[in-house]
Amino acid sequence: MKKKPFIVAIDGPAGSGKSTTAKLVAKELDIAFLDSGAMYRTVALAVLKSGNSFDNPDKIVEILLASNFNFEFEKSTLAIFLNGEDVTDSIRTPEVNLVVPIIAAIPEIRHQMVPVQRKIGKKTSVVAEGRDIGTVVFPEADLKIFLTASIDARAQRRFLEMRSKNHDVSLEDIIKEIKLRDLKDTQREISPLFKAADAIELDTSSLTIAEQVDFIVQKARERIS
Repeated sequence: MKKKPFIVAIDGPAGSGKSTTAKLVAKELDIAFLDSGAMYRTVALAVLKSGNSFDNPDKIVEILLASNFNFEFEKSTLAIFLNGEDVTDSIRTPEVNLVVPIIAAIPEIRHQMVPVQRKIGKKTSVVAEGRDIGTVVFPEADLKIFLTASIDARAQRRFLEMRSKNHDVSLEDIIKEIKLRDLKDTQREISPLFKAADAIELDTSSLTIAEQVDFIVQKARERIS
């Protein structure tokens, strides 16, 4: 009998350390890393490249359907291609940060993305991160983690990340952006951000990335065994 894929679902607000932690957990467990947020970011980038407004959801869906998205796994690393172009790094700019909440709140976009994510989880074991992974995408995940952190801690992390990529941003602007993102994520009608009832909550405010990873890997190995 074919072994059932093992799914680790990691949810949490912006800047809680989801992407970095999930990527390293996937590497430790030697399974694929599924960055669901990157999919919505790729749609946001496609709209930015098109020059169209973000005020017309129907047009955004049209751009999505007309674009060629490709997600390739190399061990635990996810590479993202938009119309043949590698946009793995391009989707992490401040410009994309500002508009991706608009994309994520469009019902039809989410309806298009969730089946893609589930299809990946049916084929291979994954560590998936996002805002609705444990509640909507993989409600029967083998392990669910909900990462939290103070706004100050999250803003500082995002600030250092942006500065390391030579983006000219201020800490004050990032704090405002995170507060706005939290509001939009928790109050949107479709797949709002909240902790699944069976998720383990982990406050990462004072934890190192290594400590976060060790905690989740230990919990995963307990479930696997």
